Amino acid sequence: MIIMQAVILAAGKGTRMLPLTENRPKPLLKIANKTILEHNLEQLEGLVTEVIIVIGYKKEMIEKLIGGGYKNMKIKYVEQKETLGTGNALETASELLEDKFLVMCGDDLYFKEDLQKVVLKNQCILLKESDSPENFGVVLTENGIVTGLEEKPRNPKSNLVNTGLYLLNKDIFKIKLDKTERGEFELTDYIKEISGLEFVIADNWFPLTYPWNLLDANEFILRNMGGKIDGVVEDNCHIGENVQIGEGTVVKSGAYIENNIIIGENCKIGPNCYIRGSTSIGDGCHVGNGVEIKNSIFFEKSNAPHLNYIGDSVIGSGSNLGGGTIIANLRHDNKNILVNIKDNLVDTKRRKFGAIVGDGVKTGAGTLIYPGRKIIGNCFTKPKEIVTKDISECRL
Repeated sequence: MIIMQAVILAAGKGTRMLPLTENRPKPLLKIANKTILEHNLEQLEGLVTEVIIVIGYKKEMIEKLIGGGYKNMKIKYVEQKETLGTGNALETASELLEDKFLVMCGDDLYFKEDLQKVVLKNQCILLKESDSPENFGVVLTENGIVTGLEEKPRNPKSNLVNTGLYLLNKDIFKIKLDKTERGEFELTDYIKEISGLEFVIADNWFPLTYPWNLLDANEFILRNMGGKIDGVVEDNCHIGENVQIGEGTVVKSGAYIENNIIIGENCKIGPNCYIRGSTSIGDGCHVGNGVEIKNSIFFEKSNAPHLNYIGDSVIGSGSNLGGGTIIANLRHDNKNILVNIKDNLVDTKRRKFGAIVGDGVKTGAGTLIYPGRKIIGNCFTKPKEIVTKDISECRL
């Protein structure tokens, strides 16, 4: 069923994803070597003919990547010039909307199987069962209809949470929104006023709030992608299942590549390296001799040339890990890794988590990085430096 239009809200800065969003908007972060925005556009293919993208922060990067069309869908852009909330962002697109339309957050991951069920409804919200509903908008339902929505309640009355995806009619813009205490207009205030709102429970949805959420989504995508070898694999290499190797990439002798791994184009892999499951290596990367990478994401043109260990980490583009750089991913006391997000320590709920390394970082030989640390882009570390705290200022 084609419903004509969709709106993707992609104007935010994504400050919780820093330093990865220093040089790119959050929807252009990559999972399995594909941007979040491209993934969501692919899910819309065949369901809509036109997508309106609400842009703001680093808008020109989105316009350049996507252009005026994607697959068989026309793309239009509107700019949210002030950060006045999701309700204001949607209203910015209102003049381009005709009747019924989908709305989705540009920085979460959705899947076509769920969207196909949503578009069969009249007006609808996509929900998901959650083990931690207190962190989301909790939705109450009765007899197939939404009866209430409460934002991040201390004592949730339901485990169904709002995924931020809706099927709406243009009539909602007759509702006048009031500013919240934060001085913003919230999209959920529209939703609360809709009578008879239906719902669909999602099979899959990944809220990408924090950097470690990228690893969760990356693991899921890689596990379900299938294998394809377009590059050159030398003799005496092990290539597991669900492995994709891009054109122009050379995998040198002695490389051991486990299951569920994607390696981009024009990479140099090996010799004698170990790439473990659920790892994405972007275009133009170098993974050299004696390197072990586990459950990590490398953006394009980054290098781990020799004798490195990188575990459960996200490495920005154009970074170079000097020889012997180790990114630790486990505390000695086996407690969950905590990460400093906007001056608050946030529990990752992960026993293993490494580092978040920005773009253009260069580590000195023998650098040791503690679990859960962040390194701002274009920063240098000294040889044998032990990074026990976040590095939040650029060093030249």
